[in-house]
Amino acid sequence: MNRGASTDVRRTTVAARRGSLDTLEAEARRRGVSLSAILAEAIEEKASALHAARRPRLGVARSTDGLSAAELTSEPIAHTPS
Repeated sequence: MNRGASTDVRRTTVAARRGSLDTLEAEARRRGVSLSAILAEAIEEKASALHAARRPRLGVARSTDGLSAAELTSEPIAHTPS
């Protein structure tokens, strides 16, 4: 976590399974950082993933023949039978 990036930090209490916390504590020791730093990193990763999943998706494309979508859709798909 980049502590200089934001001073808008909120403290909270986290309840989690003992095994999960043991794993995160071991990772914190391996990296030489606090459990709090590991938890903050995990929260940021989850929040970013949720944000990305909820972002509206818009298609952007380029026509290779120079025709716009309006020009293509204004033409009939098929001729009426005679």
